[in-house]
Amino acid sequence: MIDNEKVVTCIYKMYIADEKGQEALIEEATKERPLIYCHGEGMMLPKFEEHMAGLKVGDTFDFVITSADAYGDYDEAGVLKLDKKLFFNGDGEFDKEHVFVGNIIPMRTVDGQIVNAQVAEVGENDVTIDLNHPYAGEDLHFVGEVIDLRDADPKELEAIRNPRHCGGCHGNCNDCESDCGSHCGNDAKGDK
Repeated sequence: MIDNEKVVTCIYKMYIADEKGQEALIEEATKERPLIYCHGEGMMLPKFEEHMAGLKVGDTFDFVITSADAYGDYDEAGVLKLDKKLFFNGDGEFDKEHVFVGNIIPMRTVDGQIVNAQVAEVGENDVTIDLNHPYAGEDLHFVGEVIDLRDADPKELEAIRNPRHCGGCHGNCNDCESDCGSHCGNDAKGDK
C-alpha cells in the first residue's frame, strides 16, 4: 500500500481543459517511461500524494487537482519585459540559440535564486518572459495505474533528502547525464 518512504511506479495521462472546455492530453507517463517517485518526500504535488496514498499495485486512479492545489492562479505580474542585452552570450551577441519563443530558460533573481522562465516574445529591443508555471491556472486531471511499489532503501532516501550532482531525477532518470545518486538508482543509461 502506498505510504511514506515507498517508491511508487505508475503510469498516467494528465489532461487539462482547452479553450473550448474539452479535455486535452498534455502529459503522459508510459510503461516504457513511467513516473517513479518516493511517497512522502515532497517530490510530487501534495494533493497528488494525498490521492495516491493507500493505493496498491494494480489499483487505478482518476482524480482532479484544482489549480489552487496545483500551481496556483495565473499571475500577470509574472510576465516581465526585459532588456534584450540581458540575453547576450559571451560574444556580445543575442543568444538566439537558447532564447526563442516557447523555450524555458533559467534566470537568476536579484537574490541569486535560479528560476525557470518561458520566453513569451522576442522583440527588437526586449524579451518578454513568463515566470508562471506552464500549468498555472489549470485544473489537472490524472488517470492512471500503480504498476510497482516497494520500500525505499536507506541509500535512496539519503539521495533524495541530500541530493547531489543534478539534484535528483524526480522519476526521469533516463534524462540524467550522469549517475546523480537519485532515488531510483539508475545509472547514466537509465538501466534499472
